[in-house]
Amino acid sequence: MKKLIILTALTLLLGGSIHAQVQWKTIEEAAAMDSTNKKLFFIDFSTSWCSYCKKMDRETFQDPVIYTILNRYYVPVQFDAEGESTFVWDGRTYIPAPERRDDGGKNMHSFTYRILGNNAKYPSIAFFNKDQRLKQILEGYQSAYDLQIILWYFCSGDFLSYPFYKYQEIFDEQIKPVMMKNLDIRFE
Repeated sequence: MKKLIILTALTLLLGGSIHAQVQWKTIEEAAAMDSTNKKLFFIDFSTSWCSYCKKMDRETFQDPVIYTILNRYYVPVQFDAEGESTFVWDGRTYIPAPERRDDGGKNMHSFTYRILGNNAKYPSIAFFNKDQRLKQILEGYQSAYDLQIILWYFCSGDFLSYPFYKYQEIFDEQIKPVMMKNLDIRFE
């Protein structure tokens, strides 16, 4: 046992790392952040029954570039779109749906309805500025590659300089090398 502890400590000291992941916040934690918050809010609207939500958890959010960007530049929130929480966001109080649907399933949370509308699709991602004001909604499954482009587009401020279609065209050759250098991520 002593050898295992020493080996683990040496591995960490010599540059090894424990598998990193997105440091998700609850909606209540994010809602309580004050004006000193300088990060954008990234809210992943998902449900327990959504297969593509689970696929994003397994694949997209496990990508080192994704979790590095989210943890460094965003307040990442995974929000149960049918959840039971009550909170204040941008000065409005949001409550859970008052009753179940006829088929026994849950109704959409009032926050989900306000942000995504009546025909919400899961997963959906909402980007908010530091003042909790909605900037953009992204519907459906996103691969790690596609989400990298979008995350960096907003957090780098590149959305002020490029239309998104142009950004996608130049991403691999011009943007990604700069992004990887800023993130200090090296792949073997």
